[in-house]
Amino acid sequence: MPRREMRPPHPPQRSAGGWGMMRRLTPLLVLLAALALFFALGLEHRLGFDALRAQHQALAAWVNLHPWSAPLIYMAIYALVVLLSLPAAALMTISGGYLFGAWAGAAYAVIAATLGATALFLIAKGSLGDFLLARAGPGLQRMRAGFAENAFHYLLALRLVPLFPFFLVNLVPAFLGVRWTTYVAATFIGIMPAAFVYALVGSGIGTLFERGGSFSAAEALTPQLIAGLCGLAVLALLPVAYRRWRGDAGDDRA
Repeated sequence: MPRREMRPPHPPQRSAGGWGMMRRLTPLLVLLAALALFFALGLEHRLGFDALRAQHQALAAWVNLHPWSAPLIYMAIYALVVLLSLPAAALMTISGGYLFGAWAGAAYAVIAATLGATALFLIAKGSLGDFLLARAGPGLQRMRAGFAENAFHYLLALRLVPLFPFFLVNLVPAFLGVRWTTYVAATFIGIMPAAFVYALVGSGIGTLFERGGSFSAAEALTPQLIAGLCGLAVLALLPVAYRRWRGDAGDDRA
């Protein structure tokens, strides 16, 4: 009888589901690694008000020498700050107002913050958002349905009130099935008022630097400003309240 050729056993293969999970998690893991490297290098000390005050003249001179590339580099750094969820978005907007003026600084800040937030949203949604939604219980599904029905208005209200952590508002919609187009529109519009206020403060902060005074981003959020932004948030939610009122009225007539 001819001898049967002995073949080595096939190496164990990972399931397609395992590889798919790894592909989904890779962007998130890269983001976490970049965040760890940022703090390991001590770069967080360069994102404080003291660092801005110490370097403000050099930064202003650099902007004057590079009027075209400076806004692009500023927006790239700002977007990275938002992508890494660093607590420096307000300071970056104030810096933009100082370097480019109130109107241009606010515009650059809104564009950069929207880009960074959208990138974080897409990474979170692709890595864990769809996975968690597929395995969500009835409670989360009901919450998702209610949020998705009026996603633009809810998200716009959250963006208008600067009391909610920016990174949290960036992430939560990814886990509630919000479409990215809705997310981008509500983010872009919702951060405009606060961005202009911070940039306006930044446009006049040079005098404070020359006097050696101290400042924090929280000082820009006066009670009057917070009340005004909350009023805008209430206006953003009026269409939601109207729809619910119409729905309740329709049920009563039935």
